[in-house]
Amino acid sequence: MQNSAAGGAFRLMDGLKAALRQDATARAVHRSGPEIGCLGRAIQRTRSIALLAASALALACRPPSSEVVLVGTVERTLVEVSAPVSETIDEVAATRGQHVERGQLLVRLDPTLASADLAAAEATLAGARTGKLVAEQDWRRAMQLERQSVSSRQALDRAELARDQADALLRQSEAQLDASRKRLRDLTVVSPVSGVVDQLPFDPGERVPAGAVLVVVLADGAPWVRVWLPERALAGVAPGTPAEIRIDGLTEPCAGSVLDISREPEFTPHFALTERERGHLVYETRVALERDAQPPLRAGVPAEVTIHLLSPRLEAQR
Repeated sequence: MQNSAAGGAFRLMDGLKAALRQDATARAVHRSGPEIGCLGRAIQRTRSIALLAASALALACRPPSSEVVLVGTVERTLVEVSAPVSETIDEVAATRGQHVERGQLLVRLDPTLASADLAAAEATLAGARTGKLVAEQDWRRAMQLERQSVSSRQALDRAELARDQADALLRQSEAQLDASRKRLRDLTVVSPVSGVVDQLPFDPGERVPAGAVLVVVLADGAPWVRVWLPERALAGVAPGTPAEIRIDGLTEPCAGSVLDISREPEFTPHFALTERERGHLVYETRVALERDAQPPLRAGVPAEVTIHLLSPRLEAQR
């Protein structure tokens, strides 16, 4: 491919020589004739051809690149802890930058209404149990009277239906009690993972809407770098492709490998583009640091990733 490109470049150089000769002739006529506009356009055209040929020759003679250098940021798994209901914050038990363990208290919401609902559910369950007991006794009494031919079969059927209804109300009350206990427990917000508290958007005394993010935790684990892989390098990169990661503040580069590549292309993000590549397609790519080369990095640290492209010939042999 490189030889064919070089041959095309040399053919362009032959055209360049002819164009330069036309340019010299045009300049001579331009100095002696009146057709200034047409000759000026001819001169500009021959200059454009010359620049095109020179660029093609430079690209053909340049060896193909075996790596791609990308700029990205160090990231960690981000876990957002949301408010289960709209309620007032009673206590914030964590601070930004604090390391928390899984199950550790983060935020406590006002439990007044939830406690009242729990008490009501407990009372309803007690009434349902009493009703179940009464209905069971009435059914047994009706069954004995029906055997003694004292009461009718219809009275026994009504007692049996009342017993079944009391049993259904009991199961419903038990389910409501479980739901009330769950709502009360949810007001004590704990960390789902071990990590570092990154954000605390609300303060004690504020009323948060349901679903609002109460705490953002950066989970412990291996950091990774998010970069944007240009489309032209996509064929030479696959999960497991080795990479070298340079991070500001570290004297030595870190070894890593490509973790995964997004299947959906995007337009070049504004923070990763140049004026020339603004409309190019890129693929979000995660590059993981090797397990034995993981410094304590915070999310958002700039990083430069050099990905060593795979050789198409070697991949074909595999």
